[in-house]
Amino acid sequence: MLLLALDTATPAVTVALHDGSDVIASAAQVDARRHGELLLPAVDRVLTEAGLRLDAVTGIVVGIGPGPYTGLRVGLMTADTFGLALGVPVHGVCTLDGLAYAADIEKGPFVVATDARRKEVYWARYADSRTRVTDPAVDRPADIADQVAGLPAVGAGALLYPDTFPQAHEPEHVSAAALAGLAAERLAAGEELPAPRPLYLRRPDAQVPKNYKVVTPK
Repeated sequence: MLLLALDTATPAVTVALHDGSDVIASAAQVDARRHGELLLPAVDRVLTEAGLRLDAVTGIVVGIGPGPYTGLRVGLMTADTFGLALGVPVHGVCTLDGLAYAADIEKGPFVVATDARRKEVYWARYADSRTRVTDPAVDRPADIADQVAGLPAVGAGALLYPDTFPQAHEPEHVSAAALAGLAAERLAAGEELPAPRPLYLRRPDAQVPKNYKVVTPK
């Protein structure tokens, strides 16, 4: 097994290679506006560090969000393209699950929350680092205060809103290394991973105007 994992659902552009037992190379850079520019060079760096070619990869793992439309689609389209070109399967993993897997919290329950912008967070509750107990959702922190009260939390969303998440922990952003480790573990156990389809949870910011003016002659 050689998994190429990547995620662009948060401001972190992150890539890793996993051989089924451990991460053998990884790279990450935080820049919310340059996912498209940074992702492929990061893949190249990781392959070079590992001394491997892309055609050695036996599967692709991609974070499916939730995340903002523009960044999330960069990773998903890249993963689909690699899968088609190499003829290998593409496995989706919820980005929140990757953060939970990497969380430095010994016992559950806890919450994962990422920044959804618009003063909202993407979030879910976990029984432990491998078990999500609620579907991913997007809400204003104040609106979910009762649901997360008293629980530790990880992620950039938790760090941004200490009034709602007073027990905020690292990591701030997901790592492809965590996604790959979680995917490898689940695949080895014979579990079926989600399809590589995006969890947007809301419509994109850009909208087609409803009443645009016709400028062509009649």
